[in-house]
Amino acid sequence: MIYTDTRDSSVKVDFKTAVLNGMNSKTGGLYIPVEFPRLDESILKSNSEPSFRSVALEMAKPYCKGEIPDDDLDAIIQDAYPFISKLNQIDPITYVLELFHGPTCAFKDFGARFMARVMSYFNRENSDNLHILVATSGDTGSAVGSAFHNVPGIDVTILYPEGKISPLQEKQLSTFTGNVRALKVKGTFDDCQKLVKTAFVDEDLRSKFRLSSANSINISRLLPQGFYYMYASLLAKAKSYISNKLEDPAIIVTVPSGNFGNLTSGLIAQKMGAPITGFVAATNSNRTIPDWIATGNYEARPSVETYANAMDVGAPSNYERIAAMYSLEEVRKLFASYWLDNDGIIESIKDCHTKTGYIIDPHGAVAWKAWDDIRNGCLEKLMGGLKGDYTKPGLTANVPDWAKEVVNKNAVGIILETADPAKFGATVKQAIGKDPIIPDRLQKVMQLPDKAIPMENSYETFKQWLMENL
Repeated sequence: MIYTDTRDSSVKVDFKTAVLNGMNSKTGGLYIPVEFPRLDESILKSNSEPSFRSVALEMAKPYCKGEIPDDDLDAIIQDAYPFISKLNQIDPITYVLELFHGPTCAFKDFGARFMARVMSYFNRENSDNLHILVATSGDTGSAVGSAFHNVPGIDVTILYPEGKISPLQEKQLSTFTGNVRALKVKGTFDDCQKLVKTAFVDEDLRSKFRLSSANSINISRLLPQGFYYMYASLLAKAKSYISNKLEDPAIIVTVPSGNFGNLTSGLIAQKMGAPITGFVAATNSNRTIPDWIATGNYEARPSVETYANAMDVGAPSNYERIAAMYSLEEVRKLFASYWLDNDGIIESIKDCHTKTGYIIDPHGAVAWKAWDDIRNGCLEKLMGGLKGDYTKPGLTANVPDWAKEVVNKNAVGIILETADPAKFGATVKQAIGKDPIIPDRLQKVMQLPDKAIPMENSYETFKQWLMENL
């Protein structure tokens, strides 16, 4: 497979180069495959329940072809995924795709564990270490740290915004030892991301160290997130057929969206044949992408702190990939956009629990409210001629054609639950009056000592630290 650059289509590199470089240091662009091969129709048309690891292998093959033999790729996938995503039906037409059954209880485990093993595979013949720099707004850092911990030949430096993630998330980040270090930056996630991006295009640093990324900037973390979209949509299709003899229902996937890597992975899965009719991009008060869809103007802005902190991103990196893959008009046909403020997030956690008994985290809660509003009249009102106000919480004015399937009751919804609600216990308790159950693997982390290193929001200070510590 050939990979090109979102900023320079003349760039042509192989998978290994795209993975180990992370991004193009010359242009600042992100790598993207030149094509998205469709899976075999025998997989896509089957009404049997799929195997997650088999789906993952078939999806990964074309992107690694000629560079990772199929047997080695299968071993990578088997090792990466001792867990899988779980599709939980919470009402007759709504499924929750639980993505928190990995070691750090967040969806980032799916991408990070595949990426770590692929990087280790490509790095096995190098004598000098590969240095991973990663910015996190919550769950990415812990997933990456866990995935790379004690992996030979690779060091990891995680940057996170001090005081702007949940206490449990910070514990997961600040307690690593050995080859994984965490820096708590006096700033926002966007500041952390800017420090990392600046380091990648710093020729002085590049001349001294081998640097790579582990955010959804890196294509090897983005592609495997597509595995669970394919698996879940095929499984939902099979379940609909088995229970209702309903063939090919319209499947609408609602995605909590911050840096928009997760949604981009869904778009890739759809291109490969996943039976997904449309997407809802559901975010918090950081509504850069909803505003772009509504107005046609992309304007990055400082991030705003919210209860759904993993989506506190004002300048989402994967906007570049979406814009490279689709025109604005194509985007408007593919997905609706929806956003909630903090009050709406609390009400949505409560609403989901009241209606279904399901305890959902603040990110999944935005997705729940988006889907529940859409199926209960929001789209119908917009289609009736009422123009949505994109500056107020709720659905923006854009109404894709697939909306008719929802209005006509021919659709089922999949909500992505991206993190265990226990990671946001205080917010969940505020909403429903009780604490979510904390998994054992999170309870153990809370007993570990903090080792995070304070860092000023200054590139020169950050660079000096890298020069002294890498």
